[in-house]
Amino acid sequence: MADVARHAGVSAQTVSRVVNRHPRVTAETRAKVEWAMRETNYRANTAARALATGRFESIGVVAFNLTALGNIQLMDAITSGARRRGYSVTLALAESATERDVQAAVRGLTDRAVDGVIVIEAHVLDTPDLRLPEEVPVVIADGRLSTDLPSFGMDEAAGARAAVGHLLDLGHTTVHHIAGPARSNSAQRRRSAWRRHLQRAKRVVPPAITGDWSPESGYRAAKELLARDGVTAIFAGNDQMAAGAIQAATEQGLRVPEDVSVVGYDDVDLAPYLTPRLTTVHQDLTEVGRRCLEALFAQLDGVSAPQLTSRLVHPQLVVR
Repeated sequence: MADVARHAGVSAQTVSRVVNRHPRVTAETRAKVEWAMRETNYRANTAARALATGRFESIGVVAFNLTALGNIQLMDAITSGARRRGYSVTLALAESATERDVQAAVRGLTDRAVDGVIVIEAHVLDTPDLRLPEEVPVVIADGRLSTDLPSFGMDEAAGARAAVGHLLDLGHTTVHHIAGPARSNSAQRRRSAWRRHLQRAKRVVPPAITGDWSPESGYRAAKELLARDGVTAIFAGNDQMAAGAIQAATEQGLRVPEDVSVVGYDDVDLAPYLTPRLTTVHQDLTEVGRRCLEALFAQLDGVSAPQLTSRLVHPQLVVR
Protein backbone atom coordinates (compact mmCIF):
# COMPACT_ATOMS: atom_id res chain seq x y z
CA MET A 1 0.00 0.00 0.00
CA ALA A 2 2.92 2.33 0.72
CA ASP A 3 4.32 1.57 -2.75
CA VAL A 4 0.98 2.48 -4.32
CA ALA A 5 0.85 5.71 -2.31
CA ARG A 6 4.34 6.76 -3.51
CA HIS A 7 3.48 5.87 -7.12
CA ALA A 8 0.26 7.90 -7.01
CA GLY A 9 1.70 10.78 -4.99
CA VAL A 10 -0.88 10.46 -2.23
CA SER A 11 -0.93 9.32 1.38
CA ALA A 12 -1.26 5.70 2.45
CA GLN A 13 -4.51 6.68 4.18
CA THR A 14 -5.93 7.83 0.82
CA VAL A 15 -4.98 4.50 -0.75
CA SER A 16 -6.71 2.72 2.13
CA ARG A 17 -9.85 4.76 1.52
CA VAL A 18 -9.86 3.86 -2.16
CA VAL A 19 -9.26 0.18 -1.45
CA ASN A 20 -12.11 0.14 1.08
CA ARG A 21 -14.42 2.14 -1.24
CA HIS A 22 -14.73 5.06 1.15
CA PRO A 23 -17.12 7.69 -0.27
CA ARG A 24 -14.96 10.68 0.76
CA VAL A 25 -12.50 10.38 -2.13
CA THR A 26 -12.71 12.59 -5.22
CA ALA A 27 -13.13 10.92 -8.59
CA GLU A 28 -9.77 12.33 -9.75
CA THR A 29 -7.90 10.96 -6.74
CA ARG A 30 -9.65 7.60 -6.99
CA ALA A 31 -8.66 7.28 -10.67
CA LYS A 32 -5.05 8.19 -9.84
CA VAL A 33 -4.84 5.57 -7.06
CA GLU A 34 -6.52 2.88 -9.16
CA TRP A 35 -4.00 3.59 -11.95
CA ALA A 36 -1.13 3.21 -9.46
CA MET A 37 -2.65 -0.06 -8.19
CA ARG A 38 -2.65 -1.43 -11.74
CA GLU A 39 0.88 -0.21 -12.40
CA THR A 40 2.23 -1.86 -9.24
CA ASN A 41 0.06 -4.96 -9.62
CA TYR A 42 -1.40 -4.29 -6.17
CA ARG A 43 -3.91 -6.76 -4.73
CA ALA A 44 -5.62 -6.25 -1.40
CA ASN A 45 -4.78 -8.89 1.21
CA THR A 46 -8.29 -10.13 1.98
CA ALA A 47 -7.19 -11.98 5.11
CA ALA A 48 -5.53 -8.87 6.52
CA ARG A 49 -8.52 -6.73 5.60
CA ALA A 50 -10.85 -9.20 7.33
CA LEU A 51 -8.73 -9.02 10.48
CA ALA A 52 -8.81 -5.22 10.40
CA THR A 53 -12.48 -4.72 9.49
CA GLY A 54 -14.15 -7.91 10.71
CA ARG A 55 -15.58 -8.37 7.19
CA PHE A 56 -14.75 -11.09 4.66
CA GLU A 57 -16.76 -9.34 1.91
CA SER A 58 -18.42 -12.62 1.06
CA ILE A 59 -21.93 -13.93 1.55
CA GLY A 60 -23.12 -17.52 1.47
CA VAL A 61 -26.18 -18.94 -0.26
CA VAL A 62 -27.85 -22.22 0.75
CA ALA A 63 -30.06 -23.87 -1.88
CA PHE A 64 -31.74 -27.26 -2.20
CA ASN A 65 -32.27 -27.32 -5.95
CA LEU A 66 -30.61 -25.34 -8.73
CA THR A 67 -32.58 -26.94 -11.56
CA ALA A 68 -35.77 -24.97 -10.78
CA LEU A 69 -35.95 -21.80 -12.87
CA GLY A 70 -37.01 -19.62 -9.94
CA ASN A 71 -34.02 -20.68 -7.86
CA ILE A 72 -31.66 -20.01 -10.77
CA GLN A 73 -33.13 -16.52 -11.22
CA LEU A 74 -32.86 -15.80 -7.50
CA MET A 75 -29.25 -16.98 -7.45
CA ASP A 76 -28.47 -14.72 -10.42
CA ALA A 77 -30.10 -11.71 -8.74
CA ILE A 78 -28.24 -12.32 -5.46
CA THR A 79 -24.89 -12.80 -7.21
CA SER A 80 -25.31 -9.67 -9.33
CA GLY A 81 -26.40 -7.54 -6.38
CA ALA A 82 -23.57 -8.79 -4.18
CA ARG A 83 -21.02 -8.10 -6.91
CA ARG A 84 -22.18 -4.49 -7.13
CA ARG A 85 -21.41 -4.17 -3.42
CA GLY A 86 -17.98 -5.71 -3.93
CA TYR A 87 -18.95 -9.01 -2.32
CA SER A 88 -18.32 -12.52 -3.58
CA VAL A 89 -20.86 -15.36 -3.22
CA THR A 90 -20.23 -18.89 -1.97
CA LEU A 91 -22.86 -21.54 -2.74
CA ALA A 92 -23.70 -24.53 -0.52
CA LEU A 93 -26.18 -27.17 -1.67
CA ALA A 94 -28.09 -28.82 1.16
CA GLU A 95 -28.68 -32.51 0.53
CA SER A 96 -32.29 -32.32 1.66
CA ALA A 97 -34.74 -29.83 3.15
CA THR A 98 -34.22 -31.00 6.71
CA GLU A 99 -33.23 -29.01 9.77
CA ARG A 100 -30.01 -30.98 10.14
CA ASP A 101 -28.90 -30.44 6.53
CA VAL A 102 -29.72 -26.72 6.57
CA GLN A 103 -27.80 -26.27 9.82
CA ALA A 104 -24.85 -28.18 8.35
CA ALA A 105 -24.87 -26.06 5.19
CA VAL A 106 -24.97 -22.79 7.15
CA ARG A 107 -22.19 -23.93 9.47
CA GLY A 108 -20.13 -25.02 6.45
CA LEU A 109 -20.47 -21.54 5.00
CA THR A 110 -19.51 -19.81 8.24
CA ASP A 111 -16.43 -22.05 8.42
CA ARG A 112 -15.52 -20.74 4.95
CA ALA A 113 -15.60 -17.15 6.21
CA VAL A 114 -18.79 -15.47 5.04
CA ASP A 115 -20.39 -12.39 6.56
CA GLY A 116 -24.01 -13.51 6.14
CA VAL A 117 -26.18 -16.22 4.60
CA ILE A 118 -29.27 -16.31 2.35
CA VAL A 119 -31.31 -19.54 2.30
CA ILE A 120 -33.31 -20.11 -0.92
CA GLU A 121 -36.73 -21.84 -0.92
CA ALA A 122 -36.46 -22.76 2.73
CA HIS A 123 -39.65 -24.73 3.16
CA VAL A 124 -37.90 -26.57 5.99
CA LEU A 125 -38.59 -23.38 7.96
CA ASP A 126 -42.13 -24.69 8.33
CA THR A 127 -40.59 -26.57 11.26
CA PRO A 128 -41.69 -24.45 14.24
CA ASP A 129 -38.63 -25.16 16.41
CA LEU A 130 -35.99 -24.85 13.68
CA ARG A 131 -32.77 -23.33 14.98
CA LEU A 132 -30.03 -22.00 12.72
CA PRO A 133 -26.47 -21.16 13.76
CA GLU A 134 -26.25 -17.60 15.11
CA GLU A 135 -22.69 -16.82 14.08
CA VAL A 136 -23.83 -14.70 11.11
CA PRO A 137 -27.06 -12.98 9.98
CA VAL A 138 -29.46 -15.17 7.95
CA VAL A 139 -32.14 -14.04 5.49
CA ILE A 140 -34.69 -16.30 3.83
CA ALA A 141 -35.58 -16.07 0.13
CA ASP A 142 -38.87 -17.64 -1.00
CA GLY A 143 -39.66 -19.31 2.30
CA ARG A 144 -42.65 -19.12 4.64
CA LEU A 145 -42.92 -15.65 6.07
CA SER A 146 -44.00 -16.79 9.54
CA THR A 147 -40.37 -17.34 10.57
CA ASP A 148 -38.70 -14.86 12.91
CA LEU A 149 -35.87 -14.45 10.40
CA PRO A 150 -36.07 -11.72 7.74
CA SER A 151 -37.73 -13.35 4.72
CA PHE A 152 -38.92 -12.26 1.30
CA GLY A 153 -40.63 -14.06 -1.55
CA MET A 154 -43.14 -13.96 -4.38
CA ASP A 155 -46.85 -13.88 -3.65
CA GLU A 156 -47.43 -17.27 -5.27
CA ALA A 157 -51.06 -17.35 -4.16
CA ALA A 158 -51.80 -14.05 -5.89
CA GLY A 159 -50.21 -15.31 -9.10
CA ALA A 160 -52.23 -18.53 -9.08
CA ARG A 161 -55.44 -16.62 -8.31
CA ALA A 162 -54.80 -14.31 -11.25
CA ALA A 163 -54.27 -17.26 -13.60
CA VAL A 164 -57.38 -19.15 -12.44
CA GLY A 165 -59.50 -15.99 -12.36
CA HIS A 166 -58.48 -15.16 -15.92
CA LEU A 167 -59.56 -18.58 -17.14
CA LEU A 168 -62.89 -18.41 -15.30
CA ASP A 169 -63.49 -14.94 -16.71
CA LEU A 170 -63.11 -16.42 -20.19
CA GLY A 171 -66.18 -18.53 -19.44
CA HIS A 172 -64.68 -21.88 -18.46
CA THR A 173 -66.73 -23.77 -15.88
CA THR A 174 -63.63 -24.98 -14.04
CA VAL A 175 -59.83 -25.08 -14.38
CA HIS A 176 -57.65 -28.20 -14.40
CA HIS A 177 -54.18 -28.01 -12.88
CA ILE A 178 -50.82 -29.54 -13.76
CA ALA A 179 -48.89 -29.03 -10.52
CA GLY A 180 -45.18 -28.94 -9.86
CA PRO A 181 -43.47 -31.59 -7.70
CA ALA A 182 -44.66 -32.16 -4.14
CA ARG A 183 -41.21 -31.34 -2.70
CA SER A 184 -41.41 -27.80 -4.10
CA ASN A 185 -42.75 -25.13 -1.76
CA SER A 186 -43.65 -22.90 -4.71
CA ALA A 187 -45.58 -25.69 -6.41
CA GLN A 188 -47.57 -26.39 -3.27
CA ARG A 189 -48.48 -22.73 -2.78
CA ARG A 190 -49.69 -22.46 -6.39
CA ARG A 191 -51.67 -25.67 -6.08
CA SER A 192 -53.33 -24.59 -2.82
CA ALA A 193 -54.28 -21.20 -4.24
CA TRP A 194 -55.76 -22.85 -7.38
CA ARG A 195 -57.91 -25.10 -5.21
CA ARG A 196 -59.06 -22.31 -2.87
CA HIS A 197 -59.96 -19.98 -5.74
CA LEU A 198 -62.14 -22.63 -7.39
CA GLN A 199 -63.82 -23.39 -4.06
CA ARG A 200 -64.58 -19.71 -3.42
CA ALA A 201 -66.00 -19.43 -6.93
CA LYS A 202 -68.16 -22.48 -6.13
CA ARG A 203 -66.68 -24.45 -9.00
CA VAL A 204 -65.85 -28.15 -9.17
CA VAL A 205 -62.24 -28.81 -8.09
CA PRO A 206 -60.94 -31.58 -10.37
CA PRO A 207 -58.02 -33.80 -9.32
CA ALA A 208 -54.67 -32.18 -10.07
CA ILE A 209 -51.92 -34.06 -11.89
CA THR A 210 -48.35 -33.68 -10.63
CA GLY A 211 -45.46 -33.05 -13.00
CA ASP A 212 -41.77 -32.42 -12.44
CA TRP A 213 -41.49 -28.96 -14.09
CA SER A 214 -40.33 -30.48 -17.41
CA PRO A 215 -42.13 -30.09 -20.78
CA GLU A 216 -42.33 -33.88 -20.98
CA SER A 217 -44.24 -34.11 -17.70
CA GLY A 218 -46.62 -31.37 -18.87
CA TYR A 219 -47.15 -33.24 -22.11
CA ARG A 220 -47.96 -36.51 -20.33
CA ALA A 221 -50.23 -34.79 -17.80
CA ALA A 222 -52.15 -32.95 -20.53
CA LYS A 223 -52.67 -36.16 -22.48
CA GLU A 224 -54.18 -37.68 -19.36
CA LEU A 225 -56.34 -34.62 -18.72
CA LEU A 226 -57.57 -34.31 -22.29
CA ALA A 227 -58.69 -37.92 -22.23
CA ARG A 228 -61.36 -36.78 -19.75
CA ASP A 229 -64.61 -35.20 -20.89
CA GLY A 230 -65.13 -31.46 -20.68
CA VAL A 231 -61.55 -30.29 -20.11
CA THR A 232 -61.36 -26.80 -21.62
CA ALA A 233 -58.91 -24.94 -19.37
CA ILE A 234 -55.49 -25.91 -17.99
CA PHE A 235 -53.38 -23.96 -15.49
CA ALA A 236 -49.83 -25.33 -15.59
CA GLY A 237 -47.49 -24.80 -12.65
CA ASN A 238 -44.75 -23.44 -14.91
CA ASP A 239 -44.21 -22.44 -18.53
CA GLN A 240 -42.28 -25.58 -19.49
CA MET A 241 -45.19 -27.81 -18.48
CA ALA A 242 -47.57 -25.41 -20.25
CA ALA A 243 -45.56 -25.82 -23.45
CA GLY A 244 -45.84 -29.60 -23.13
CA ALA A 245 -49.59 -29.24 -22.58
CA ILE A 246 -49.99 -27.15 -25.74
CA GLN A 247 -48.12 -29.80 -27.74
CA ALA A 248 -50.34 -32.57 -26.37
CA ALA A 249 -53.49 -30.61 -27.27
CA THR A 250 -52.21 -29.90 -30.77
CA GLU A 251 -51.44 -33.57 -31.37
CA GLN A 252 -55.01 -34.44 -30.40
CA GLY A 253 -56.36 -32.02 -32.98
CA LEU A 254 -57.42 -29.41 -30.45
CA ARG A 255 -56.90 -25.71 -31.11
CA VAL A 256 -55.34 -23.51 -28.43
CA PRO A 257 -57.04 -21.33 -27.27
CA GLU A 258 -60.24 -21.97 -29.28
CA ASP A 259 -60.83 -25.49 -27.91
CA VAL A 260 -58.69 -25.45 -24.77
CA SER A 261 -57.06 -22.54 -22.93
CA VAL A 262 -53.61 -22.95 -21.36
CA VAL A 263 -51.97 -20.60 -18.84
CA GLY A 264 -48.43 -21.03 -17.50
CA TYR A 265 -46.34 -19.56 -14.68
CA ASP A 266 -42.91 -17.81 -14.64
CA ASP A 267 -42.98 -15.87 -17.94
CA VAL A 268 -39.81 -17.40 -19.37
CA ASP A 269 -38.10 -15.75 -22.34
CA LEU A 270 -39.63 -18.34 -24.68
CA ALA A 271 -43.25 -17.61 -23.66
CA PRO A 272 -43.94 -14.88 -26.27
CA TYR A 273 -42.52 -17.07 -29.04
CA LEU A 274 -44.58 -20.22 -28.52
CA THR A 275 -47.48 -20.96 -30.86
CA PRO A 276 -49.80 -19.60 -29.65
CA ARG A 277 -48.02 -17.01 -27.52
CA LEU A 278 -48.36 -18.07 -23.90
CA THR A 279 -50.41 -16.27 -21.27
CA THR A 280 -48.49 -16.65 -18.02
CA VAL A 281 -47.64 -15.16 -14.62
CA HIS A 282 -44.54 -12.96 -14.47
CA GLN A 283 -42.38 -13.12 -11.33
CA ASP A 284 -39.95 -10.35 -10.40
CA LEU A 285 -37.41 -12.52 -8.62
CA THR A 286 -34.76 -9.85 -9.13
CA GLU A 287 -36.74 -7.71 -6.69
CA VAL A 288 -36.90 -10.60 -4.19
CA GLY A 289 -33.12 -10.98 -4.39
CA ARG A 290 -32.66 -7.21 -3.99
CA ARG A 291 -34.79 -7.13 -0.84
CA CYS A 292 -32.94 -10.10 0.65
CA LEU A 293 -29.58 -8.42 0.08
CA GLU A 294 -30.88 -5.11 1.41
CA ALA A 295 -31.99 -6.78 4.64
CA LEU A 296 -28.74 -8.74 4.96
CA PHE A 297 -26.49 -5.72 4.41
CA ALA A 298 -28.59 -3.69 6.84
CA GLN A 299 -27.82 -6.30 9.51
CA LEU A 300 -24.13 -6.29 8.60
CA ASP A 301 -24.01 -2.49 8.79
CA GLY A 302 -25.91 -2.46 12.07
CA VAL A 303 -28.73 -0.30 10.76
CA SER A 304 -32.46 -0.80 10.41
CA ALA A 305 -33.57 -2.16 7.05
CA PRO A 306 -35.85 0.19 5.08
CA GLN A 307 -39.50 -0.38 5.95
CA LEU A 308 -41.33 -2.32 3.26
CA THR A 309 -45.09 -2.44 2.88
CA SER A 310 -44.90 -6.18 2.28
CA ARG A 311 -42.34 -8.96 2.38
CA LEU A 312 -44.12 -10.46 -0.63
CA VAL A 313 -43.49 -9.24 -4.18
CA HIS A 314 -46.68 -9.21 -6.25
CA PRO A 315 -46.56 -11.08 -9.60
CA GLN A 316 -48.29 -9.89 -12.76
CA LEU A 317 -50.49 -11.84 -15.17
CA VAL A 318 -49.26 -11.35 -18.75
CA VAL A 319 -52.12 -11.98 -21.19
CA ARG A 320 -51.04 -12.90 -24.70
